[in-house]
Amino acid sequence: MKLNELRDREGATQSRKRVGRGIGSGLGKTGGRGVKGQSSRSGVALNGFEGGQMPIYRRLPKRGFKNIFAKDFNEVSLARIQQAVDAKKLDPKETVTVETLVKAGVVRRAKDGVRILGGEGDFKAKLAFDVAGASKPAIEKIEKAGGSVKLPEKAKAE
Repeated sequence: MKLNELRDREGATQSRKRVGRGIGSGLGKTGGRGVKGQSSRSGVALNGFEGGQMPIYRRLPKRGFKNIFAKDFNEVSLARIQQAVDAKKLDPKETVTVETLVKAGVVRRAKDGVRILGGEGDFKAKLAFDVAGASKPAIEKIEKAGGSVKLPEKAKAE
C-alpha cells in the first residue's frame, strides 16, 4: 500500500446537507423543515418545551439557595507555609498576608482572604500572620512556635 492509495473507510465521511437546492436534491422547497408552523420558521428554539406537558424544570421542586454574601477563602495549611519558609520563599521577618503568600507562590490568586489550617505536621517558623481566619489548632501551633496571629474583629467571634 502506498500513501496515495490511503482512503477513509466506506461511509466514514458524508457530504454536508445542501438545503434548498431544488426539488431533485430531496431537500428543496421547504428545506427539510416540513410545512408551516412555528418550527418551520427561522430563529426558533423551543428549548425545554415538552409539547404542552408540564416541563421537567417546573415539575421538580426548587432546592436550596446560593448565599450571595458567602466568602470564598484560600485555605492554606501550616505545613505548606513551613515548606515555603524552608525553601526561602517566605521571609520570616515580614508579616504573612495574602499578598506575601501570592508572591511566594503558596497561593495562586487572592480570593476573599486566607484561612490558616493546623492539620498535620510540625510548625517551627516564628511568623506574624495577618489573615482573615485561622483554626484553633493552627493558632496554638503558631503561638507555640513564638509567632502571632492577627485576625479581623468578626473572625474572633466565630
